[in-house]
Amino acid sequence: MMEHPIGLSIRKGTKVYPGTVALSEVDFDLHMGAVNVLVGENGAGKSTMMKVIAGVEQLTSGQLFLNDNPVTLRTTDDAAKHGIGIVFQELNLFPNLTVAENIFVGRELTRGGIDIDMAAQREKTRALMKRLEQDIDPDDLVGDLRVGQQQIVEIAKSLAQDARILILDEPTSALSAVEVDILFRVIADLKNNGVGIVYISHRLEELIQVGDFITVLRDGVITGARSMDGVDISWIVQNMIGESSKDFAKEISHPFGNEVFRAEHVSLGSSAGGLLVDDVSFSLKSGEILGIYGLMGAGRSEFLECAIGRHPQSVGQIFIEGELLTEKTVAGRIGRGLALIPEDRKNDGLVQILSIRENMTLSSLEQFTRGIHMSLSRERDTVIDYIKRLTVKVASAEHAVSSLSGGNQQKVVISKALMTSPKVLLMDEPSRGIDIGAKAEVFRVMRKLAADGLGIIFVTSDLEEVMSLSDRILVMSNGRVTGEFSQDSATNTALVEASAIGHAQPTHIKEPA
Repeated sequence: MMEHPIGLSIRKGTKVYPGTVALSEVDFDLHMGAVNVLVGENGAGKSTMMKVIAGVEQLTSGQLFLNDNPVTLRTTDDAAKHGIGIVFQELNLFPNLTVAENIFVGRELTRGGIDIDMAAQREKTRALMKRLEQDIDPDDLVGDLRVGQQQIVEIAKSLAQDARILILDEPTSALSAVEVDILFRVIADLKNNGVGIVYISHRLEELIQVGDFITVLRDGVITGARSMDGVDISWIVQNMIGESSKDFAKEISHPFGNEVFRAEHVSLGSSAGGLLVDDVSFSLKSGEILGIYGLMGAGRSEFLECAIGRHPQSVGQIFIEGELLTEKTVAGRIGRGLALIPEDRKNDGLVQILSIRENMTLSSLEQFTRGIHMSLSRERDTVIDYIKRLTVKVASAEHAVSSLSGGNQQKVVISKALMTSPKVLLMDEPSRGIDIGAKAEVFRVMRKLAADGLGIIFVTSDLEEVMSLSDRILVMSNGRVTGEFSQDSATNTALVEASAIGHAQPTHIKEPA
């Protein structure tokens, strides 16, 4: 253990919020020059513990030690002065500022302390992007970057601070496989330079691949802490949830109904030239779960946005139950039976300052209104029902939605969509940032909805998810459908190969009888 000395410790750490004990007498050691994996279900206390280390929150009782010296970190600036940096799961960037301005915001490089040295900031940003093997211009507006590139910018912000302790909260949730490989190379370089890394992820195989030490949290208590030597997925799951496994596979089959959704020749142009969505056509039956697999930039999310009406300039036709949708607005298409669960729940799915109740009913207020009056009791009862159905961990529906963990926020977004009584549910990366237990619950809800006749189209870059949950799989690459597979014919290799195709003709299958 001497080659990985303990640089930070928490002893008897307890954090109490009104009505909730987030951490209960936690003992935690962070090893330097190593990746310290932290895992647990949503609401287990991972983010709270990281916020304590990063100076965002303070312990109610217990003590934090840096190099065996007791310390109190009252702000993120305090933490930064002690060499602690954090990359939050939810991006904290200014979309109207450039990449360079975001990386150095609040600690700008100056000439003689008088004015900002923009040239120096650009130069250092270029060096950081080169280190991260990214072709991102320092003068690009962050708001114009895709989510994966924005996550790279967040990582670059921490690297620019030369942190000795770096916390990465779900750093790969929006990254492509190529970008993940680059990040792992950067992590290996940081380890070699003695940096202590805390790595939080719900991708268990990823944890085993990158981790040196592991700590498991459940309900604010550490249930396992050890070296990664000999650790396998079943050990992690056992300590996370006390069960041997969580099965994502379809439990029961059910017959499909008639066609409920059809896209014909849908295309969307790019402002930079070319097509983001290129002549996409397919159909969906009621009760069917269709998975769309592909890498970042494949056009998957853009297609869902075309279907829901976010891009009125797109061409092609969308049909619901055989009837052409002429509505060009999002509200119009929701009224016709479409609902979208967006990839970026924080910015596109929720209003952070509103309560859980208000967020859940935001798209379906009409059903609680009679004339000019709204039935708050009926709204409250409906919200309570959905909280129970989706097992949202919440003390009160009146609390701000921002107080929930990422997985529970995602359940609120799903509830909001289901309240519109859709015929077709579009789900963009529905399990992003959700732990294995919450993921299984969401997938069980999806299967039940499909069994009740709802048509579901979901986008994912997770092979295990698309293979185990889908009745049928489409693969997209460069805006086109490059493969179509039945549940029986799909293999990991076939999906990956199809996702790497440029503009080849799609491979179609014969539909099962």
